[in-house]
Amino acid sequence: MENNFSRRKFITSTATVLAGSMLMNEALGETTSLFKGPKKRYAMVGTGHRGTGMWGKDILAEYADYVEFVGLCDKNKGRVETAKKMMGVSCPSFTNFEEMMKAVKPDVLIVTTVDATHNEFIVKGMEMGADIISEKPMTTDETKCQQIIDAEKKTGKKVTVTFNYRYSPHRAKMYELLRSGAIGKITSVDFHWYLDVHHGADYFRRWHRLRENGGSLWVHKATHHFDLLNWWIDSDPTEVFAYGALEHYGKNNSFRGVSCRTCEYKDKCKFYWDMTKQKRLMELYADNQQYDGYLRDGCVWREDIDIFDKMAASIKYANGVQVSYSLTAYSPYEGYRIAFNGTEGRLEAWIQESNPPAGDVKKGYDELMLTKNFGKPELIKVPIPQGGHGGGDKLLKDKIFIPGTGDALRQSAGVRDGALSCLIGIAARNSCDSGKPVKIGDLTTIKPGVQKV
Repeated sequence: MENNFSRRKFITSTATVLAGSMLMNEALGETTSLFKGPKKRYAMVGTGHRGTGMWGKDILAEYADYVEFVGLCDKNKGRVETAKKMMGVSCPSFTNFEEMMKAVKPDVLIVTTVDATHNEFIVKGMEMGADIISEKPMTTDETKCQQIIDAEKKTGKKVTVTFNYRYSPHRAKMYELLRSGAIGKITSVDFHWYLDVHHGADYFRRWHRLRENGGSLWVHKATHHFDLLNWWIDSDPTEVFAYGALEHYGKNNSFRGVSCRTCEYKDKCKFYWDMTKQKRLMELYADNQQYDGYLRDGCVWREDIDIFDKMAASIKYANGVQVSYSLTAYSPYEGYRIAFNGTEGRLEAWIQESNPPAGDVKKGYDELMLTKNFGKPELIKVPIPQGGHGGGDKLLKDKIFIPGTGDALRQSAGVRDGALSCLIGIAARNSCDSGKPVKIGDLTTIKPGVQKV
C-alpha cells in the first residue's frame, strides 16, 4: 500500500484537470495487458437487457480475443432466442439451466437473472465446475448469502461481483485521497443518493417493485452504495438501524392501470412511459411477454408494490466510523452528495448525473473538495472518461476479461465484498421491519473485522 500511494503530494495538491487518460489509467491499476492466451468459455443465465447488453454484445465487441460464449439460458424461451440474435452468437440456447451446464461445461458462468434467484445459479454453477461473475447484488437475504459463502468454500471456485462504481475515476480518486491520509483518520460519513423521477420510477415499473424479487431498493440499488462505503472506509460494517417508507409510488395515487401501453390515463399521468419507442426493449420484452407474462412497462401505481421509495440508515463500522445514509427514489435530479469527515479535514463531492440546474453547463470533469482543518477549500478536478458509470464499466471489464490486468486500488470484488455490501441492505430492511438495530455478525458466518468467511 505504501508504494501505491507514494504520490501523496500530487494527490493532495492537484487543483486542475489530471494530465490525460494515460495517467489516470496508471493510477487505476494498469488496466491494459498485452497477454493473450486461449479464450475462456463463458455461459450466461438471464438474457435480459443488462445481460445481453453489458455482459453480452458489449463483451463480444471489446474482448473477442479472450471470450467465447458457449451457452445462453433463460426461462423465457422467446427472450433467449432474441438475445442470441442481438448478441450475434451461434452458441446453443437453453431454458433448463442444469441441462446447459452439463452440455457446454463453461469455464465461467455469468449470472444476470432476477436478484432473488442469483444464489440458485451461483451455487449450482460452482458445484458444476464454473467460476462465477455475478451482477450486483450478489443475493437478497442472509440465508441465500450463506449458501453462496459455503458453496465457494466447498467447491474452491471463485465468485466475482461486478461493482463497476469502484472503477469510475472520481470514486477511485476519493479512495486514493482517503488512503493517503488527506483528511487524517476517517470518523464519519454523510452519504445521500437521489434517484430522479425517470430512473427512480423505472424500478417501480419492473420486477424490482416486489421485495421477493429484488430484496427492495435497500438491496438491489443501495448495495452499490454500501460497497463503495466498505471500500472507501476500508473496514467492515457491524450494525445497522434504518427507517423506510413507500410514500410516493404504489398505492399513493388516485388512479392506476396495469401497464403504460394499455393505460387509459396516458394523457394525465406524469409517469406515462412510451415503451414502443424503445426498439430493443420491445423486442426483448414485449415480443416475448406471452411466455411469462412479464410487463416491462408496468404501472408505477400498482397496489402490489411493496418496496420503499424513501430510506434512511445509520451504519456503524468496526473501525469506529459512523455513516448517515439515505436514498430517495423520486427526486427532480439524479446524483449524490457525500462528505468524509476526518481528524484533519473533510473530503466532499456533489455529483449530479442527470438534469443539472438551469444555467449549469455539464463539465468534462467531476469535482472533489478537500478542506484541511484551519485551511482553505481546494478543488480537485477529475476528468470524466467515456463509457458507462463514469468510465467504470470499461475498467471493470478490463480487469475481469484481460488476464494480467492490475488491481492497485483493490477494486476487484469477491464473495466477501459481495456479501458485506448486500448484508448492510438486508440488515436495513430487517431493521425497518423490526424497528430494532441489526448486527451484521448475526446474519452469516462472516464476522466483521475478521478477513475470513
